[in-house]
Amino acid sequence: MCGFFFDFDGVLALIQADPESVYPIEGAITKLRDLSRLVEKIAIVSARPVSFLASRFADVPSAALYGLYGLEALKDGHTITDPRAVKWMPQIRTAIAAARHELPPDLFIEDKRLSVALHYRRCPDRSAYIDSWARSKAQELGLAVQQGRMTAELKPPVSIDKGTVLLKEVASLDCAWYFGDDISDARGFAALRSQSQRDPSFFGVCVAVANPEVGRKLQDQADLTLESPFAVSAFLSVAIEILNHAG
Repeated sequence: MCGFFFDFDGVLALIQADPESVYPIEGAITKLRDLSRLVEKIAIVSARPVSFLASRFADVPSAALYGLYGLEALKDGHTITDPRAVKWMPQIRTAIAAARHELPPDLFIEDKRLSVALHYRRCPDRSAYIDSWARSKAQELGLAVQQGRMTAELKPPVSIDKGTVLLKEVASLDCAWYFGDDISDARGFAALRSQSQRDPSFFGVCVAVANPEVGRKLQDQADLTLESPFAVSAFLSVAIEILNHAG
């Protein structure tokens, strides 16, 4: 039994300055749908809210959706939120209000309900200041900071991440592939390696999608590197063909 697991932005979609304008690249949905008929599990494990993921992957109904690094999950058509995160919503609202009041106007502030992402792709010269502000505000409010591609995100200090999601998902599998492009995806890689240590018969493959913003930080932890979301799409075409013949 095999599973395929994907981050979204930078893996199945091109990064955009406006996160709301991001959609899967052409052909990705069809390939995921085809792949879902050939493997045991497919899941999107993303920093995006589940509501956003559901709007982009409605045509792949068999795909499990995990949002906010696993704080949210879509199950049986309903969004399940980790109750430990909910109690931090007042602090998140405070952080959002402070960011809108105190940070540069060209910063994109993404309100994710249970977290807030500060995207500085449109003002990269302010990155050090925004990172410092995020760390200070997180300490003040008791929140955690997740660094990403041109992003600092304030989120609840709950011990759930892409790695903990993957460990649960792959427990019943013999084989799993994880595709990521950002620092947070290293925890997904670590989860596959951890499962391999627990179960020597388990085969896990960590796939990094290259980009200049992360550089080699993720590639050096990967088994395979693909050059772009378009290369991911091409890889899936080959995987589908091989699996069809194997079946």
